[in-house]
Amino acid sequence: MSLPSKDMMAAIAVTRFGLGARPGEIDAAKVDPQGFLIGQIRREGADIPQDGGDTSAQRFEQMRQYQQQRKMEREQKDGQADKTAANIQTFKDSQRELRDKVNADFLARARLGANTPAGFRERWALFWANHFTVSATKQITSVLIGPFEREAIRPYVFNSFENLLVASSTHPAMLTYLDQAQSVGPNSQVAFNAAQRGGKSKVGLNENLAREIMELHTVGVDAGYTQADVTEFARALTGFSIGRDNEERAGQFVFRVNAHEPGGRTIMGRHYGQSDVAQGLAVLKDLAADPRTARHVCGQIARHFVSDTPPPSLTARLERRWMETGGDLALVAKTLVESPEAWDPTPAKFKTPYEYTLSTWRLIGAEPSAIERIAPILTGLGQKPFSAPSPKGWPEDAQTWASPDGLIKRMQWAQGFAAAAADRTDPNALAVQALGDRLTPPVAKAVSRAETRKEAFALLVMSPEFQRR
Repeated sequence: MSLPSKDMMAAIAVTRFGLGARPGEIDAAKVDPQGFLIGQIRREGADIPQDGGDTSAQRFEQMRQYQQQRKMEREQKDGQADKTAANIQTFKDSQRELRDKVNADFLARARLGANTPAGFRERWALFWANHFTVSATKQITSVLIGPFEREAIRPYVFNSFENLLVASSTHPAMLTYLDQAQSVGPNSQVAFNAAQRGGKSKVGLNENLAREIMELHTVGVDAGYTQADVTEFARALTGFSIGRDNEERAGQFVFRVNAHEPGGRTIMGRHYGQSDVAQGLAVLKDLAADPRTARHVCGQIARHFVSDTPPPSLTARLERRWMETGGDLALVAKTLVESPEAWDPTPAKFKTPYEYTLSTWRLIGAEPSAIERIAPILTGLGQKPFSAPSPKGWPEDAQTWASPDGLIKRMQWAQGFAAAAADRTDPNALAVQALGDRLTPPVAKAVSRAETRKEAFALLVMSPEFQRR
């Protein structure tokens, strides 16, 4: 398969591999489009959004204080505690502060996406953040998503897949989102002590993390594992937890040996005789190295970057590179950029709402000035910030996002955005800047013949060429 012209490749590099063209970006990529992307791959990982910088441990402490105040506020409502205006105000202040921190996390991430000159590096990081989804569907998890991406995703996206898998699987955000922190082995010391106390015990095995690691993060649902494999993996992971307030590692990963299910495990035909934390880590290591993981994850990479139905030859090439390098994600990313199938000029991917809004901000060289300028828009378009509907993450197929209702809402937003942004530049020059050689004659003609700059801008960002990559 031959590669398109350098001018077309420059447009593809910026709009497909990246997050959309900033002023002058397509021109900058024309000298060496593939080198432009490969130069963005770096071992130290993806860029870190410039937010407040709270650690997961700090956020855990803040949430603990909020929960104590919330309990007090409820007791006041029930008449079980003295009701004072000061206590109520303290609770409301804590609630607002946590909400503001989550908003700041998302706004910082959006601003990074709008401004970064390394769009491919940021898109690669966003792919992995969605692959290892944690969602704000739980309040405790919502305050940890920003730290999760900073601590467990971005530093490892060009590292080995094993390191990324371990970092994400042991982070407090994942442990709370998938209820792992309270998982207890049925024959562990904790379970025995609970039984000795009598009554109905609330402790028990939770399989959520084990199931999602196998189904979504590694080998995939079609790998041939059984329910017994999931249960045994869940037993291997017992003890993976989070430090309590009075412990040295409060709000951080800890291993609770008293909660771990004793004994060896057999998972997908492999025996694990290790004890304590080593057992769970050994399973993660083998899952990371499994050829079925390479096939599953490389298929997802190809679908994200190229097409909802990617060429099998592309997936196979990525898979081979994965297995040759032991899941070296920097080299897998380089192989993606060097694969001719990834440069097919036909734009097959439909932008998600987040991608669409970011690419529009990038087009005019601007950024969202406040959370109110982006969060309500994304929520209206069906992609509420940090709130993927399930551990599967946000869908990426065109069918999900190109619905008639979704397109109408995009058009309404585009018209409003155009009213504020259209006067900044000449629409005809903007069209070339946005799409380069991907600009088709019909779109160029529609933009040039628009009656106003506002109309021209809206036509451009609503065109199929701009909405697809």
